[in-house]
This record gives sequence, C-alpha cells and structure tokens, in this order.
Amino acid sequence: MQLKYSVFPISAILIWSGNTIVSKMSAGVIEPAAMSFYRWLLAGLLLTPFCLRGVLRERHRIRPHWWKIVLLALFGMVLYQSLAYFAAATSSATSMGMIASLMPLLTLLLSSIFLREPPTWGTLAGGVLSLFGLMILIGKGHPAQLFTNGIVFGDLLMLVATIAYAFYGVLLKRWALPIAAWHLLYLQIWVAVLLLLPLCLMAPYSPVTAANLPLILYAGIAASIISQILWMNGIAHLGASHSTMFMNLSPIFTVIIAMMALDEALHSYHAVGGGITLVGVILAQTLRQRIVRPAA
Repeated sequence: MQLKYSVFPISAILIWSGNTIVSKMSAGVIEPAAMSFYRWLLAGLLLTPFCLRGVLRERHRIRPHWWKIVLLALFGMVLYQSLAYFAAATSSATSMGMIASLMPLLTLLLSSIFLREPPTWGTLAGGVLSLFGLMILIGKGHPAQLFTNGIVFGDLLMLVATIAYAFYGVLLKRWALPIAAWHLLYLQIWVAVLLLLPLCLMAPYSPVTAANLPLILYAGIAASIISQILWMNGIAHLGASHSTMFMNLSPIFTVIIAMMALDEALHSYHAVGGGITLVGVILAQTLRQRIVRPAA
C-alpha cells in the first residue's frame, strides 16, 4: 500500500527536478527577476478562484500572523527561487541539483540551532561528509583550488538559495501557523508577487515571448501548484518523514534530465562529490541517535 502512494512524493520531486532544468533553460531567455515574478503571478491567478473566498473568510485568524507570512514568502519563494534563476547563469543544472540536495541536511542543522533540537550523530557525521563532497563538487574534483581559483558564483548563489529554503522549512515548523495549507501557500504567493514587483520593474525589460512562455507555464503551474498537490497527498498517506526521504532522489533525477534535455556531461567530480554529499544527507536522516540526551 505504501508503495502505491509513493508515486505522489516521487512525482513531486520529479517535477521539482525538472524545474532546475527550467531554471537553467531560462538563463539568457528571460531576466531572472521577471521569471520569478511571472511564475508566482501565474500561480496566484490560477489559485485565486479556489482560495480567495476561504482566505477572506479566515482573515481574522490570518491577520495576527501577517509578518510571519511575509518572512516565509521572502525566504521560501523570493530568495530561494530568485537566487536559483540567477545561479543558472553560471552554474550547471547538474551542480545546482546536487547542491540543492543538501536541503534536508541543512534543515536538520538549522533545527538544532533555532528549534533547540539536540543534534544527532548522523547530523554531525553527515554534515562533515556532505561538506567534503560539496568541496569536491564545487572545486570540480580539486577542493584545494577553492582557495586559489575561487568558487563559481552560480554555485555559491545556489548554496545561499538552499540555505534560505532550509530556513523557510525551520520557520514553518517553529511557527506552525493555524492556517490551512492551501491558504498559507496562496498568501505567500501573493506576498512574493508584491516583493518581486519592484525587482522586476528595475530589471531590464523582459516580456513574455514564445521562447520563455513554456518555461513560465512549467514553473507557474507544474512546479508551483501540481507538485504541491502531489507532495501534500504524499504526506497525507505516508507521513512527512517517509516523504522527505524521497528527496534524496532529486539529484539523480536532475542529472538524468540535464543529460537528456541540456546535453550536460556527467564528469567524475559530479559522481564523486555528489555521491559523497548524498551519502552524508542520507546518513543525517537515518542515524537519529542524539549526541546529548534530553533531560528527563
């Protein structure tokens, strides 16, 4: 039965992996600020007939949490996705996908800091292992070159974007807002639209064209709405912890799609660095013994 419901989180992760490819394909076709704005504007418009009435009905419950919703939108939608679009200008889709695979580990690390959750041996060992793998990946097989040749700017942006989204996950858990999931998503989308509007207006004019319209449709419909429906169904049937484990498939999906759609070559440092990073993430998720036992 669980195998039957696994199609929900796997399909959501497959769509999100495809969105990494879309981010790469958007480079040079549309301005990153415009791409982010159009994406969330489209998602907001499509969700309005289904969510607006409920949001208005619950406005008294929502109003005390408005500033938290603004911060969630800033970290989860504005910073994360916008930085990913900027990163695509200089980073490969393969590297972006592998760096994004650090998200579960970073969430665990930030949870130990901001949620006062005692760290586990898996978090410690997985963090060290993933850091080493990331150095191999970003250093293109030669970690020592990071200190001489520097870091690819796009890889650094993608790392910052991943940290921002991990922080978004921690804030969601810390606050546990008493707002329905779809209403919360809808509110965050429109806050993101408002925050992104000035950036879009200040950026070079980038209209919707035949070349970038399919990318906007994929990001605004598949990656913003359909994937959320699939992910929520996965959590409903399998639970959050089981569904999150499937996130480890994301770099594998991204590599395969990048090779097929973008003709990106898989280098040895991708396999070695990405593999070590992935092992570290899995170790952090599975080895749950606390370093410091909580007081009785």
